[in-house]
Amino acid sequence: MARRGLGSPTLFAVIYTVIASSIYFTLGAVSVHALTLTPLVYLGGGVFFVLAAMTYVEGASLHQERAGATVFARYAFNELWSFVAGWALLLDYVILIGATTFAATNYLGAFWDPLSHGAPEVLLELAFIAYVGIRNILGFATRRAERIRLLVLVDFVLHLALVIVGIKLFFSWDKLTGSIDVGTTPTWGGLVFAAGLATVVFTGLESASGLSGEVAIGREGLKRLIASAAAAVMVIYVGIGIVAVTAVPGVRGEGSLPGDWLAAPMLGVARAFDEHWDVTIVVYVVAAAAAATLIAGANSAMLGLSRLAYSLATHRQIPSAVGRLHPTRSTPYVVIVVACILAAAIGIPADMDFLVGIFAFGALLGLTIAHLSIIVLRYKEPDRDRPFKAAFSVRFMGGDLPLHAVLGALLSFGAWVGVLITHEGARYVGLGWIAAGLALYVAYRITQGKSLTQRVMVPAEALREREMEAEYGSILVPLFGTPLDDDIIQTAGRLAADEQADDEGDGAVIEALWVFEIPMALPIDARLPEAQLDKARVALRRAKAVGEEYQGVEVATATVRARRAGQAIVDEAKRRGVEVIVLAAEEPSRIRGGAALGGRTLDNFVGEVTKHVINKATCRVILTAAPADAPPVKVPEGTPGAPAPGE
Repeated sequence: MARRGLGSPTLFAVIYTVIASSIYFTLGAVSVHALTLTPLVYLGGGVFFVLAAMTYVEGASLHQERAGATVFARYAFNELWSFVAGWALLLDYVILIGATTFAATNYLGAFWDPLSHGAPEVLLELAFIAYVGIRNILGFATRRAERIRLLVLVDFVLHLALVIVGIKLFFSWDKLTGSIDVGTTPTWGGLVFAAGLATVVFTGLESASGLSGEVAIGREGLKRLIASAAAAVMVIYVGIGIVAVTAVPGVRGEGSLPGDWLAAPMLGVARAFDEHWDVTIVVYVVAAAAAATLIAGANSAMLGLSRLAYSLATHRQIPSAVGRLHPTRSTPYVVIVVACILAAAIGIPADMDFLVGIFAFGALLGLTIAHLSIIVLRYKEPDRDRPFKAAFSVRFMGGDLPLHAVLGALLSFGAWVGVLITHEGARYVGLGWIAAGLALYVAYRITQGKSLTQRVMVPAEALREREMEAEYGSILVPLFGTPLDDDIIQTAGRLAADEQADDEGDGAVIEALWVFEIPMALPIDARLPEAQLDKARVALRRAKAVGEEYQGVEVATATVRARRAGQAIVDEAKRRGVEVIVLAAEEPSRIRGGAALGGRTLDNFVGEVTKHVINKATCRVILTAAPADAPPVKVPEGTPGAPAPGE
């Protein structure tokens, strides 16, 4: 697992490895269909990426859980739509691993030709896939992140140099526009299909969102991340597209394309430089950088796949046995092995156009669901804390309608329909994959006695055991920063541990929640004092440490902004589908509450927050309080759940 404290450089590295690797294997397929409009298609892909980046960063900062579109859809819609998004993206990751490792062998053919065909090509591809699987079973370490950042820097400099020098050597408006006859060269169908292929870049965002909750990035860091990634996509994709069109005559229809153009298109671009300078160095430099970047891209894809599968398994959307965690590395080794087998089976046939077409099907479907989810969440969770909120919103039907998500949803859905119409593989294989996944999901949920739409969650510890039949969903524990916090976490921990004993190895998830009460005089997204943020962080860290002392118990932490703490607790319990709320009540008093006199009046015994939760919660509520003979607990004024002055 990744360590906490990873920042925006690491996220950028994960995103850019997919961006850079995709140019190495999509350029061939895109240019074959878009011809001289390839730069324009990549410009459209850059726009797709910018819109997707705003959606993903807002969604991942709103709900800091592993996986991207599947998490957004879970909170916006339900578990069924969450599964559809996740299942489509699982197909994408598998294809991306197969495509990148296949392309890597073809680039290494520049050093020794047999590596690009026949048995050596197959064996080398299998070796690359095995390496990717083993690396991801071992986990994502900080030292590995540092190597990826260095590779990203080298590759970015190489691409930038190719763009700058290539435009200087080969560019002319006549080459770029002379053969354009939209509808004929390229055809409308080819142009639509190529536009769908260019969306491959968005998968880097999905992979990076798998590290959500494991990184430390502020609002400004998130903005810089979007700006830097968007700039990289625009410059590299559009620039390489221009160089390819002007440097390789076959792209313009003036002669034939190189035989390895679909599998290793950047070698064709590199040969144009070598022919111009009468050298052979550029081909070797590009081949080496491409192979290293493609393998890094495969690693990033497997990183995203493993975290997505973990999320699906812990929410009982795929069989828990498939998401089983390694006993020491805590990585989903079963699904990684399965993904390696599928990637090998997909990649060995070596039809890059076919693979990229199916990939576009899943990417566009997942992206459409992600955009729609952000739109719904703006209305469903308007008061929830958003460390990053994309600009360009308008007031519509009582809420903030995010224009970037509306535009993104329309464009991605339109491109998805276009891919279905123009690509037979996407139409049959893609739809078949979704149909098979839905059948698996429905059968699994029904046999487990679970709802098709309601949230069901098991702790990570349950995925390490052979028997995985936990019936508990989760326990919500609101924290108030008082000495009673340990008591309520311990109560929840004992309850979860008892459930584990009853279910022979399974436990429950404790969801520790801190509510920031925002006064009506301030906007709900007002900047919070650092002291309040520190207090919340300390309380949540303490809750995690105390709760996870119990065998088989996992503690998830979250914060939420609200006008009233009691209403926020009730709403979060409903939204998260918890079965029980464990809540702290004020300690018994020798006068108020009647510990000495036998009184049992609820109004006198608890505060407003507790009364609201007891009266409004739709699940079981367990109150915990200090013993009657315990020293009085001093609750600071203004703390949620504390009595008002004078009570």
